[in-house]
Amino acid sequence: MLRTVAYSVFAFLLLASHAAAGDEPGNWPHWRGPNANGTAPKADPPITWDANTNIKWKAELPGRGSATPIVWGNQVFIVTAIKTDRVADPKDLPKVDPSLKVKTTPPDTYYQFVVLSFDRPTGKLLWKQVAAEMIPHEGHHASHSYAAGSPTTDGRFLYVSFGSFGIYCYDLAGKLQWQRDLGRMNTRLGWGEAVTPVVAWSGDHATTGGVVARSPDRATASSDSLLLNWDQEKDSALICLDAKTGQTKWRSERDDVTSWNTPLVVEHKGRTQVIVNGTKRIRSYDLATGADIWQCAGMTTNAIPSPVAANGMVYVMSGYGGAMALAIPLDSQGDISDNGKLAWRHNKGTPYVPSPLLADDRLYFTQATVALYTVLDIKTGRAVIDRERLPGVDSFYASPIAAKGRIYLVARDGTTLVLRQGDRLEVLATNKLDDPIDASPVAVGRSLFLRGERYLYCIEGK
Repeated sequence: MLRTVAYSVFAFLLLASHAAAGDEPGNWPHWRGPNANGTAPKADPPITWDANTNIKWKAELPGRGSATPIVWGNQVFIVTAIKTDRVADPKDLPKVDPSLKVKTTPPDTYYQFVVLSFDRPTGKLLWKQVAAEMIPHEGHHASHSYAAGSPTTDGRFLYVSFGSFGIYCYDLAGKLQWQRDLGRMNTRLGWGEAVTPVVAWSGDHATTGGVVARSPDRATASSDSLLLNWDQEKDSALICLDAKTGQTKWRSERDDVTSWNTPLVVEHKGRTQVIVNGTKRIRSYDLATGADIWQCAGMTTNAIPSPVAANGMVYVMSGYGGAMALAIPLDSQGDISDNGKLAWRHNKGTPYVPSPLLADDRLYFTQATVALYTVLDIKTGRAVIDRERLPGVDSFYASPIAAKGRIYLVARDGTTLVLRQGDRLEVLATNKLDDPIDASPVAVGRSLFLRGERYLYCIEGK
């Protein structure tokens, strides 16, 4: 009884604080920010920091993960996978599909798949939930992890995907609402999973630049749909769940392979599209039914970057074993691969792992995973900066963000370059932390959140 009462009070206080926070420009509900394009329109994070300067707090992280944190109200949510000492009985080890060309070795120990909530002002751990404890059926790439899909929230519920290890919905006090097992994924070469859920509204949403965005005056309204890109080596699909119950609303089979990108939800002329990048085809689906709207070939292998959209156009990139960026009108219908209706193509310097930043009328990105920087005019596809070398950094997995007229680029070694947003390369600061970083940065209010290999950092000026 006492535990139930205590939980109810905690939940009430959390929801009250989140409702108040919904009226402030202080949330980052999706790994690419409130507008799903990497921009933080009202944030003003610090320009300079190091291990001893402008670190408001840092929290030690158990296990390993590369998922980006998200922020709502006074909570910072993050996921991780923790290797346990529990060795599996040989009879319980998952069977490996012999038809797949796998280059990684599955572990023989159990892993805990964990959700963490930290207090935004102090970094104190508020709650921890072990979503599952399972034996992975695949290994993962040396630079990857078992916790790579970022969580998301609609301001009332937290949605978490561990892919093969389950989809989970919690309230913001950490109480499980529902869970789903959608089956096992088999990724390319056994490199691992990264299924980031996306929430969407049907007829009850605000839009910013056409992208379905979180309405700040609907802090307690829940979403209608939860979308999951289930691309893998066999039986790929785009899955739409009822966000309130976890039940399947529709499933669209995809003739594609492992992609690791996050769907983009965008409204155009009264119709909401779900756009998914892919090695074989970029495809747009009707949110209401899952039906195909249009498709377009042209991407490279491993279509990891997530699409971005503005002004009736969607911009899609890939950059492994080649380079391609396409500007596709949202008015498109059917297969537009060869009919000349694309606004433009650009075939140089596009990203492999990071997603592009779309800020104002410019696309910002780095080549493959290296430190060559490009800025494109979204109207013409012309490069206003063409593969210029960034100083003092080598490699990027994190996606860039923009705040207060500045671009934040976080390198894998923990170095962050702060650039002036614009049409020439101007470095404002080079900031170093002794902690590798693959997760993307998050800018909320006056704070910058960085998820390192060992710590979660809140960076804030005084």
